[in-house]
Parts: sequence; structure tokens; C-alpha cells
Amino acid sequence: MTFNPSGLFEELTSTTQKLAKGYETLKNIQEVTVATTPKELVWQKDKVKLYHYLRETPAKCKIPVLVSFAMLNRHDVLDLQPDRSLMKKLIEEGLDIYIMDWGYPTQADKYLTMEDYIDGYMNDAIDFIRKKHKVPKIHKQGICQAGTYSMIYASRYPEKLQSLTTYVAPFDFGENENMLYKWAKYIDVDTMVDSVGTISGEMIDSAFSMLKPSMNISKYIGVMDSLEDEDKLLNFLRMEHWKSDLPAIAGEMYRKYIKDLFRDNLLIKGELTLGGEKVNLKNMNVPYLNVYATGDNIIPNHSTKAVMAKIGSKDKQEIPFPGGHIGVFVGTKSQKDLAPAVAKWTIEKS
Repeated sequence: MTFNPSGLFEELTSTTQKLAKGYETLKNIQEVTVATTPKELVWQKDKVKLYHYLRETPAKCKIPVLVSFAMLNRHDVLDLQPDRSLMKKLIEEGLDIYIMDWGYPTQADKYLTMEDYIDGYMNDAIDFIRKKHKVPKIHKQGICQAGTYSMIYASRYPEKLQSLTTYVAPFDFGENENMLYKWAKYIDVDTMVDSVGTISGEMIDSAFSMLKPSMNISKYIGVMDSLEDEDKLLNFLRMEHWKSDLPAIAGEMYRKYIKDLFRDNLLIKGELTLGGEKVNLKNMNVPYLNVYATGDNIIPNHSTKAVMAKIGSKDKQEIPFPGGHIGVFVGTKSQKDLAPAVAKWTIEKS
């Protein structure tokens, strides 16, 4: 290998210039804001809140929609910025949308169970919307972990739902080729919960970061080429803002989530119990739309698609999204293709 001093000097000079211009760009950025689509708080129970997105025109869909995001991160990624907002686009397409905010659990919440979240908070929020709009049923949408919980809910309370849509949600946890699923089977979750009570968001995030260790390095290398472009830099900072906003997880809920789903795969086997009753997926008989990402490195496609043969719905459809797990919410194709397709399907089921 030939050492080229002049080439090294040019690279250092170029990098220095980029950093200097990046500093000037950062000086002009006063604040990084996310989740700016207007909404109002309409219901709260403990730390869990329900927001209603405001509309300027009447909704095309007369039956309201409740969206729930995973508890492992904040729902703000669904409304990252005006031109990359799944929620804003669904509203523009005619849906009347509510969104659940799971809040920030503390040690006081360590005894909250999966039953508390599904039979309690989720069910109470749905009953509130049904009563407010004077409708017997609503549309439900769930994303990732909340998609799994929404499927469990739909299997227990199908009479309250007009339809169910899930995005990149795991249902079959028997996969061993996926690193996340493999790790989860060997987590000593009892010791974790008994020792720390509520599981910190930083602890969960460190595990996810190990799925693709090079990502944390490559993203900072990649942003070097965007330092002069304020819009691109803001895109990066908004995503980093969201990724660093890490709620804790209620210990008892996390214990059951890991043991009954990831480790023992009880949901797809028909052996999961909630409140002492078995969750029978055949009872989930409402129209169902299953969105999965073909390039998902977090939730395998098999895990998402496996539920199709287990549920009781006759009216069921899949949408393969050409992208990754997060791209479903923030990608260009999400705004252009996915959101309009989901909205159209939901309106049709009303």
C-alpha cells in the first residue's frame, strides 16, 4: 500500500471545512421540534393520555381511528415533521384520528401488567371514543409492539372494533434466525424485573443498538455530507431527538411480554392468557390489514405474516412495504403510497 501524504492532507482539509460550515449551520438552528401536527388532550388515566388530532375539514371517514405506538419509544416518530408525518398524511386522506400516549412510567408503575395496558388503558380509551362519537365500534391501528397488543385486544373485544390495521407487528416469536428474538429467549427477565422494577429505556435501547452495531458509527459519518444543508441536518436531528426520548417500561408488563411472547411464543400457539382467560385469535373476526416491511431487520416478515392463518377474519389483506422497520413511518414511500392505501382501505371498511 502506497502512503499518499497529499491525499491525506486534502481529506483533512475537506473535513475541517465541512465541520466549520456545519458549525455555522447549527448556529442558525434555534430549536429541534417534532410532533407539530395540532392535537388536543381529551382523556387521561394515570400517566396514559389520549390526544385527538384537529381537523380543518370534516373527515371522510365518519368512524374514528385510534392509533397506538410501541411503548418502547414515543409515538412522535409518526409525526416527525410536516413532510414526514404518517399521522398528518392519514388526516389529509380523510381519517379522524386519536393517538395514545403511554407516558413515562416510573418506579411507581412497576407493578402495572399487560392486563392493565390492554384490558385497562386501551379498553378505557376505546370506550371513551365510542361514547364521545356515539358509535358502537371504532377503527384500531397498532404499530410494532402496540400492533401485537391491538391484536390481543381485538381477540378479546371484537365487538368494539370496526377494523384493525397493524404495522410491522410481531406475532410469531418462534424465529431463531433473528438476533432480537434469539437474545430475548435467554434474557433472565425475572432477575431484571425483581432487581430494578421498572426497566429503563436506555437499557432497552442498548440492546436494539447491538442488532446493527455499525449503525451508530455510520450515521455520524453519513451526516458529514449534510452539515451544510440545514433541512437535511434538521431531518437528522429530529430523528436523533426521537431516538433519545426513551420511556421506561413497567416491570411486570415487561416480564410477561418477554416470557409469554418472546420466550414461550404463547400467542400464536393459542395458549396466551390475559386476566385468567385464553386469548383466542379466532375470535378476531373484524376486517384486518397487515402491513409489513420487506426489509425489516427488527421484526421478521414471517413473524408478522404468520397471524394471517390464525385469526378468524374472512376479510383480511396484506401490504408489503418496500423498506425497513422505521421507513414505514417516515419514508417517502410511506407518505406517497402507504398512507393513502391504508386510509382508502379504512374508509371502505366504514
